[in-house]
Amino acid sequence: MRTGGRSTITIGADTVDRDGLEELAANRAGDIAGAPVVAVVAHPALSTVATVLAGLRARVTVVPLSPDAGGMERNHILTDSGAALLVDGGHISMLPPPPRSRVVNDVEADLLLYTSGTTGLPKGVPISMAAVRACIDGLADAWGWSKDDVLVHGLPLHHVHGLVLGVLGPLAVGSGLTHTGRPTPTAYAAAGGTMYFGVPTVWTRIASDAAAARALSSARLLVSGSAALPGPVFDSLLAQAGQAPVERYGMTETLITLAARADHPRSRGSVGAPLPGIRARIVDEHGHPAAPDEIGELEVSGATVFSGYLNRPEATSESFTPDGWFRTGDIASAGADGVHRIVGRASSDLIKTGGYRVGAGEVEDALLTHPSVAEAAVVGEPDDDLGQRIVAYVVSDGADEQGLIQHVATALSAHKRPRAIHFLTALPRNSMGKVDKGRLRD
Repeated sequence: MRTGGRSTITIGADTVDRDGLEELAANRAGDIAGAPVVAVVAHPALSTVATVLAGLRARVTVVPLSPDAGGMERNHILTDSGAALLVDGGHISMLPPPPRSRVVNDVEADLLLYTSGTTGLPKGVPISMAAVRACIDGLADAWGWSKDDVLVHGLPLHHVHGLVLGVLGPLAVGSGLTHTGRPTPTAYAAAGGTMYFGVPTVWTRIASDAAAARALSSARLLVSGSAALPGPVFDSLLAQAGQAPVERYGMTETLITLAARADHPRSRGSVGAPLPGIRARIVDEHGHPAAPDEIGELEVSGATVFSGYLNRPEATSESFTPDGWFRTGDIASAGADGVHRIVGRASSDLIKTGGYRVGAGEVEDALLTHPSVAEAAVVGEPDDDLGQRIVAYVVSDGADEQGLIQHVATALSAHKRPRAIHFLTALPRNSMGKVDKGRLRD
């Protein structure tokens, strides 16, 4: 990974220039060189960035660990990855050999990120620097990202969003980086960047803080990802900051594959078109190509897509089509112009009710247009008559169930209305701000 440009890297209260970062990485490389796999607890700190960079320099596979990972999750990742060393800040520990041979084989793995599905323990996703470079080059083109930019974010450094885009991106492009620690509206407003990355939860909080939203009006570009940005948040930021975020789509397994361009008009709910070197297609439940604007499962192929899960041949086989396309498990639509919209996960956001296929996302957006609704999540629940019935979970100040049901029926179609609405004080979310719909069902 090259580190062009002279812009500084700031994480929390610590700042280094490129030469200083190179020195930190060189010192750490001496500690980890020769180890096949090194796990690093990904604190929001310069030591984390230096360790990752050192591993890439020394051709050591780096496994970022969440600082909040519980014992079972951490032990699984350390064992499954075959990590020989664990780096936690300034402390380096030797790890015992795993109970059986665990090696990153048959794939080029510079990074090994772990992703959780709906069942089972997290799966290891080998990522090559060739894929990282293809991803960042595509985003630099789409967003006009250059060495003159200063990127600001406060995202976790063990995910694609915070680490690959948010750290390796600036290092590759040569831009500056300010990591705010926690992604608070106050911290974002004070950072003075030209580009800002955030998940929808971050943008929702900024939209609710008028001073913070106005402070971002001088930024060149706001970017939202990891989950769909609610329509009302898009509108609020457009009104207060003078611009709405562009959205992009990706997964740990694919990095970023679709992105709205900075030089195109903003469109609510659009995640743009495939990046250079990426192909995308929408298929129906029978595997046939979906017509323009019809929803179906999104499949992708290209330079950023991984080749298979570590030590999980069955999961790998299930995740690819016979002709080599990766099944994302996400429901999307694409217009004739190639612009995509993500509806949600096939497992949780495609609801088959009364013979209709309904995307949970459009019902959620309709609920969020009600002035009394702050948050909304929609799921399908078994129903003897309909197959599945639409059920909404809502955070609201004063709305009533029948009023919201009628609101959706009027805004969309009658068959898309919720059949029941449950009122909560807050929606359960994971560390990236995504609503945990499994917990809602439970």
